[in-house]
Amino acid sequence: MSSDIILKVDNVGKQYRLGLVGTGTISHDLNRWWNKTIGKEDPYLKIGETNDRSEKGNSDYVWAIKDINFEVKRGEVLGIIGKNGAGKSTLLKILSRVTGPSTGEIKTRGRIASLLEVGTGFHPEMTGRENIYLNGAILGMTKAEISSKIEEIIDFSGCIRYVDTPVKRYSSGMKVRLAFAVAAHLEPDILVVDEVLAVGDAEFQKKAIGKMQNISKGEGRTVLFVSHNMAAVKSLCTRAIVLENGTTVFEGDTEEAVDFYLSKGKVLNAIALSSRTDRIGNGKIKLIDVNFFNEKNKRINQIISGDYLKMILTFEKEDFEIDFQRFFIGLNFKDDQEQVVLSYLSDEMGSNLTSFTDKNEITLEIPNLFIRSGLYDIRVQTGLGTRREDFFDVIEKAVTLEILPGRIWEDGNLNRAGNHAILPGTFKIN
Repeated sequence: MSSDIILKVDNVGKQYRLGLVGTGTISHDLNRWWNKTIGKEDPYLKIGETNDRSEKGNSDYVWAIKDINFEVKRGEVLGIIGKNGAGKSTLLKILSRVTGPSTGEIKTRGRIASLLEVGTGFHPEMTGRENIYLNGAILGMTKAEISSKIEEIIDFSGCIRYVDTPVKRYSSGMKVRLAFAVAAHLEPDILVVDEVLAVGDAEFQKKAIGKMQNISKGEGRTVLFVSHNMAAVKSLCTRAIVLENGTTVFEGDTEEAVDFYLSKGKVLNAIALSSRTDRIGNGKIKLIDVNFFNEKNKRINQIISGDYLKMILTFEKEDFEIDFQRFFIGLNFKDDQEQVVLSYLSDEMGSNLTSFTDKNEITLEIPNLFIRSGLYDIRVQTGLGTRREDFFDVIEKAVTLEILPGRIWEDGNLNRAGNHAILPGTFKIN
């Protein structure tokens, strides 16, 4: 391991047996022991299925993670991203030595401080102050070293009033505040942070991210950061890996990793638009496909709030005469309460769609989609007017778009739930 590499993960895997405590039956344990005694490989590591929680498997053994390989340099901030159940927390627990790997090895230089779950490592009967000393001792620090930092830790946590109260009386947010303050200030060489920061409020999340940036850039220490907030990953991380079903599917530049993650989002509309019969209109112009693209023209199924979005809507048309001077298209974004929170209407926007006569695609470009995170169903309607007999095609929930949290919401409160807005955008014919 070269001198600038502080962490090396080599072919690491973790296998579990489902439905049982431990690794299995006595016969399995004896079999493992015998093979280890005679120098053979554990026979149960040769079996097992990938970690896909959405499908029923045929084996009792499952690989939570498998064949994970990467290196981290001193001062790097590595983002680890993926869907729920992808193996992120398992990997961090192995890195933090909470559990051991089934295969492979991990080489590190220096101390590791972990923030994996709310109040990890805290004794509930001890006060916040006592837990600071306990955590520092676990990290290998002397009492004098901890005492020199303790006032700074307490001040950063914002829990000064309760620091001499048993931790069992803390709220989950207070535990996270104190736990992060301890982990960040006791000078670990590697700081491991799981999604637990999401428990804190927006002000603390911003403060914590600022501290992690200072740790990596100002103090030259290493951070491993797991989050579903892609905006935070992009602003904080220098590099990222994407996990899927327990394996690494991408490693590289943060921007490219986030783009890859967004492109892998689950397509939520199972029935093809061309097969949908629950639509209104005469069908002379019919929507058959909708696709989303980012500013790099890469296809996506998710987008970070505030980012550029391009929608390409594909239609099929009957051969008939139409006055395209009167033609309009409308898109309505609906939240989970069926409320319209955002609309794009070509007639109100003054869009010129006359060239749609001999084309079959219409593009909507949105420079900045400022809309709160969540799932939005999009209604698409086309026609020559607002009367039912003037509709060509109206289809509810034509497509679903997932919006991920963006940094705009740390500073402003645009588009609160229920607001009906029209943001800048442009319809054009391809």
